[in-house]
Amino acid sequence: MAVTEIWLVRHGESTANVAAEQAEAEGADVIEVDHRDADVPLSSLGEDQSRALGAELAERGVDDVPVALWVSPYLRAQQTIALALAAGGLAEPPKRVDERLRDRELGVLDRLTRTGVRNRFPEEEARRQWLGKYYHRPAGGESWADMMLRLRSVLVDVDRLEAPERLVIAAHDAVVMLTVAVCLDLDEPALTDFAATHTVANASLTRLRREGLGSPWQLEEFSAVEHLTEDAEAEVTVHSGRKDDVRAG
Repeated sequence: MAVTEIWLVRHGESTANVAAEQAEAEGADVIEVDHRDADVPLSSLGEDQSRALGAELAERGVDDVPVALWVSPYLRAQQTIALALAAGGLAEPPKRVDERLRDRELGVLDRLTRTGVRNRFPEEEARRQWLGKYYHRPAGGESWADMMLRLRSVLVDVDRLEAPERLVIAAHDAVVMLTVAVCLDLDEPALTDFAATHTVANASLTRLRREGLGSPWQLEEFSAVEHLTEDAEAEVTVHSGRKDDVRAG
């Protein structure tokens, strides 16, 4: 039996999401965070969002069929799925921590706001405006095309799975967006158009489905957040990461 469904979960709000919003609002150059990106934890709201997600996963019967779980090595993604499973009373499926599911690496632009990029790396900003987000690779970092390459290798491994029918991936906004792009064969113009009108909210759920191995993937649901609006302790937040929402061109 091949995997016929991929459920993509974005982590709940992180402390870096909050710091980035504050830095942008203040016009600061640098986002003040206390952890390296891999170790950034959830905010208290992010924890509440994760528990609301867990209740939703349980209500949807995420474990009605054989399930596998693949998780980013970054702390915020691991906290999100652990809290969700506990809140939903769900047993942890066979889990794989996969470095290819890490967030986009921004190299020299890491921890900088939009203002900070313009002030400190004006030539890099000009390159980004010229090349566009799809191909722009900051020094020491990754472009969207680079990320799609590593995600294509993830999907090759998905096709090798035999026991689970449903794969849950807990990761980051860029991973969700670009996994959808790879599965739907979106090229640069199509992906740019899609991203212009779609954002991946914290603790959201995106679902892809196919009939069987070799069949095309179909997008069933993108960034669903109804479970957050229905939970008194949670709310919808749309954070695009440290600054991965900066649009070139």
